[in-house]
Amino acid sequence: MAKHKVHYEFPMHCLSEILYEYLASAEGLSEWFADDVIEKGDDFYFSWGGGSEEKATLIRYKPEGFVRFRWEEDEGTKNFFEMTITIDDITEDLALNITDFCEEGDEEENALYWENLIENLRIKLGAA
Repeated sequence: MAKHKVHYEFPMHCLSEILYEYLASAEGLSEWFADDVIEKGDDFYFSWGGGSEEKATLIRYKPEGFVRFRWEEDEGTKNFFEMTITIDDITEDLALNITDFCEEGDEEENALYWENLIENLRIKLGAA
């Protein structure tokens, strides 16, 4: 079954430079996204609860702007997950925008998954 694109936006109360480090480095990602993250070039190996590793490749990025990963299982598709830092030109409010792909019918579960992850990130950043 084909996955479809979903978007989420989360207000964040921190500096973009600090937030980017939590999105683009193995050390930062292991603080909130997975239990352990190993970085080998553009390949990131994520593990949860001592289980087997899942590989994602960093396919695009812009320093202090965004990171885009593709899971190994999605190779050969247009599926990815992207975390983009946006700053409102007028209010200067910072937000983290998530683009992901999920199966039809899994939208609510996927949204809850990201909400929980971002709450963990906010706690690590001291921005909860």
